[in-house]
Amino acid sequence: MEAKTATNIRTKNPTSLDLGVCQQRTNMDNTPDTILCRNCNTEIEIDAIVRNHKVCPVCDTHYPMGASERLNLLIDEGTFQETDTNLYSIDSLEFPEYTEKLERDIAKTGLRSEMLTGTAKIGKNDVAIAIGDVGFIGGTCGAVIGEKVTRCIEHASENQLPLVIISVSGGMRMQEGTLALMQMAKTAAACTEYTNNGGFYISVLTDPTFGGATASYSSLGDVIIAEPGARIGFAGPLAVASLQEELPEDFQKAETLVTYGFIDNIVHRSGMRQLLIDLISFVNEKEAN
Repeated sequence: MEAKTATNIRTKNPTSLDLGVCQQRTNMDNTPDTILCRNCNTEIEIDAIVRNHKVCPVCDTHYPMGASERLNLLIDEGTFQETDTNLYSIDSLEFPEYTEKLERDIAKTGLRSEMLTGTAKIGKNDVAIAIGDVGFIGGTCGAVIGEKVTRCIEHASENQLPLVIISVSGGMRMQEGTLALMQMAKTAAACTEYTNNGGFYISVLTDPTFGGATASYSSLGDVIIAEPGARIGFAGPLAVASLQEELPEDFQKAETLVTYGFIDNIVHRSGMRQLLIDLISFVNEKEAN
């Protein structure tokens, strides 16, 4: 696997706080100083919400994070080695405007694909890790994300590493058609082989996690964790609305799904790293004894 060492990965450009509503400020003169929280409507200083890991300090609403930001929040500093940097999406079906969208989001996120993969340490424990980025074509799953996730799982299996995948997905990528759909079977097969080899897989679901990701690797963890308020399901909001059926309120929210056992726990972003350390350390100690 091609590897690239990074002491502390940062996105090329600031990541949007809420799908383009607001940006993390660096030296951007035109960026506003405050944002209205989409949930509680409180006016909050952008610097304050960024310092709080993009969680509203008033109502605890969890805003989207970029893959590199989330990586820096979870891993031991300076331990990440990125893999498969040579994989990136192409417009194989010549879908209208797809190339332009790819170029736009490469520039926006600083990533070449919608999934950051590699190895790192979490609480001094070696892990294989994959993190999605909703800022890259909505985190939708195409051929590259399927290949990168599969290679990450296979690397974890070959090296007997715990596996952590942080999912965010707007569904399968329509611009890649059947090529995108095929990734569900490929990633699910890799997860099954990893489990049969005795691997330990933690799946973290963030907002939103829809479509083929939910139908495959995101739902196959030994432990499945979600952030508060995360929307999780197979059909997205538009598809659900097209059914013209009255469905339970918040039936795709993490808080509902945990009551039915679809996920194991809901964990605040500030406590996610410590929970990962506790789980991985517990399993490693059990295997050592």
